[in-house]
Amino acid sequence: MGGDQLGGTAQAEGGRLTTHVLDTASGKPAEGLSIEFFKVAGETRTHLKTVVTNADGRCDAPLLAGGDFRTGEYELVFAAGDYLRRQGTTLPEPAFLDRVPIRFGMAEQKHYHVPLLISPYGYSTYRGS
Repeated sequence: MGGDQLGGTAQAEGGRLTTHVLDTASGKPAEGLSIEFFKVAGETRTHLKTVVTNADGRCDAPLLAGGDFRTGEYELVFAAGDYLRRQGTTLPEPAFLDRVPIRFGMAEQKHYHVPLLISPYGYSTYRGS
């Protein structure tokens, strides 16, 4: 992915962005959960990629790393409702939580880890390591 598409300030290689999803209702990693990844610039969102979590609830590779890493504002949109329905969870229509967006900023060339803890009626996130 070229630096022009990501925008933001070019940085020396070294930063990376990772995520993972834990299903707190089952106490297990959320395998097979789809995540859309966007670069945000003002009111404009640019879709960068869509990934799906593996058996450990993680992505197989960092969302950004090395020369593709740029500081700036980003958004992850987790398809929690689709995942929960596939697990056999009965959700109301509309579901309380369906798509869970997390918008965050990366201001320095470091490792940013943005995990999601999900259940049918609540979620939590934090900057992990």
